[in-house]
Amino acid sequence: MIDILQLEFMQRAFIAGIVLAPLLAVLGSFATLRKMSFFADGIAHASLFGVALAIVIGITPFYGALGVGIMFGVLIFLLERYGKLASDAVIGIIFTTGLALGITIISLQPGYQPDLISFLFGNILSVTWGNVWIILVLSILILTIIFTLFKQLTLLSLSEELAWTSGLPTTKLNLLFYILLSIAIVLGVKLLGIVLVSALLITPAVTAKLVTHSFHAYIVSSIVCALVAFIGGLIASYYLDLPSGASIVLSASIIFALTLLITKAIGMRTH
Repeated sequence: MIDILQLEFMQRAFIAGIVLAPLLAVLGSFATLRKMSFFADGIAHASLFGVALAIVIGITPFYGALGVGIMFGVLIFLLERYGKLASDAVIGIIFTTGLALGITIISLQPGYQPDLISFLFGNILSVTWGNVWIILVLSILILTIIFTLFKQLTLLSLSEELAWTSGLPTTKLNLLFYILLSIAIVLGVKLLGIVLVSALLITPAVTAKLVTHSFHAYIVSSIVCALVAFIGGLIASYYLDLPSGASIVLSASIIFALTLLITKAIGMRTH
């Protein structure tokens, strides 16, 4: 373990992941409660359009993905809220449209695009100190907002009607949550890739739900699951020479499977 931390690229990877994993876990807990699991896939895949635009314009792909991710997050919210369309239908349309636009633009660009491969499959080992600082600042900002509005967002997630009758500005809070979730997803895409980011957002939350009975315990357990999955997956990827993103996601899946088996076994013994 000590030899890993002596490598600068592993230091950057650990810092970025240890900061980002709790952020995804907290937002994933709310997203799972609100049945927004598909939202993560939609924003992640649609952000490919932003990556493609950034490559064409000549700016950092992350900023293109971030801008487009927020734009599509707001668009999904508006279509759900005012277009009276089903959430899965809206996300499905955004998902495929953003992906198609990204593929079309990229196909017109000559040569190999390493930034594209990085965003598709992720490469946490390639993060720079600049990336780490962006992840750190945005994660702290988002978590500060989430915990400042924790009671309001919890009530909104449990029952929007009850939140509205309690006098909360439900439309503004929902829009804010969609934007924060979109930003977090794009941050996750940088580390885990478009294909895998939704797993670290959703799997720890679903795992935590199996073993907790209060919302606060649910949040804490989700954070613990995400951190264990990240650290275990990153260490395994180093020693077994595996892709880091896939290794982290597989760690989260193994934790979920073991937790499910143990809870079922305990339940059977109890009965």
